[in-house]
Amino acid sequence: MPLGTLDRTPPPFFKQGPSALSKLLVFSALAVFLMVADLRFQITQPVRSVLGLVVLPVQWLAMQPAEALRWTGRYFESLASAQRGQEQAQVQLALQAARGLQVEQLAQENQQLRELLELRTRITTTGQAAEVAYEAADPYTRKVVIDKGQMHRIEVGSPVIDAAGVIGQVTRVHPLVSEVTLITDRDQAIPVLNARTGQRSVAHGDPSAPHPGGLELRFMAANADVKLGDLLTTSGVDGVYPAGLPVAQIIQVERRTDSAFARIQTRPVAGVSRARHVLVLQPIGAQLPPRPPAEAVSPPRKGGRK
Repeated sequence: MPLGTLDRTPPPFFKQGPSALSKLLVFSALAVFLMVADLRFQITQPVRSVLGLVVLPVQWLAMQPAEALRWTGRYFESLASAQRGQEQAQVQLALQAARGLQVEQLAQENQQLRELLELRTRITTTGQAAEVAYEAADPYTRKVVIDKGQMHRIEVGSPVIDAAGVIGQVTRVHPLVSEVTLITDRDQAIPVLNARTGQRSVAHGDPSAPHPGGLELRFMAANADVKLGDLLTTSGVDGVYPAGLPVAQIIQVERRTDSAFARIQTRPVAGVSRARHVLVLQPIGAQLPPRPPAEAVSPPRKGGRK
């Protein structure tokens, strides 16, 4: 028999039910209907809740190996970090102990010199601890909000410091919170003193500096005795900040031949943008003696004798 005459159609035993295309169309329509019905009426939400509850233990078991690896990594990382922190703390404790041995003697010598020179006793400032609640929403200013206000006797102009140095100044007080303008704000200025040379200047906030969050010493002569690493402290001449508080450290000195002033960039020593716990000091202006009244000056007489 020639091959062309063979019947290649499947036997009737396999010809059962609708065709594959019909099944595809029917089940596709059913899937679309169920998706629309679930979207509108949330008919499968209980089923999803039950399935999620049933699968939850399985998911928890499946995630345990990865969680164990992450926990192990965090444990060893925290252990190494704790060891490094302990070593740094021991070094700082030794340095502080060495300095502490000299504090009492220096304080006594300072007091004796002041009594010898009949100088007024150094002003002692009091303060209270506060916590930074959040940063101000204004992107054009550098301000934070602390959780102390008028009810805690916070005053406008109070200096704010952390464990390392000056952070800013209270510029607005509310009943329960206060607004602190950071020293890196473009409108903020603070009188400073070069701890090495004793030269006074004014540091201005410079958010556009090459190092973000820095300060700039303006109108400093090009031949001024300024070096990299010099520490700037508060001078105490403004009646706001107590003298001797660390403010910034000089990181860049640019002397140009076409200008009579040098461009000096500094970096705050305090954690201006990352401080969490701060100390709000009382302004020293409230402790200074009142200014003497201005003497009445008689106006000059006009004309000569009559």
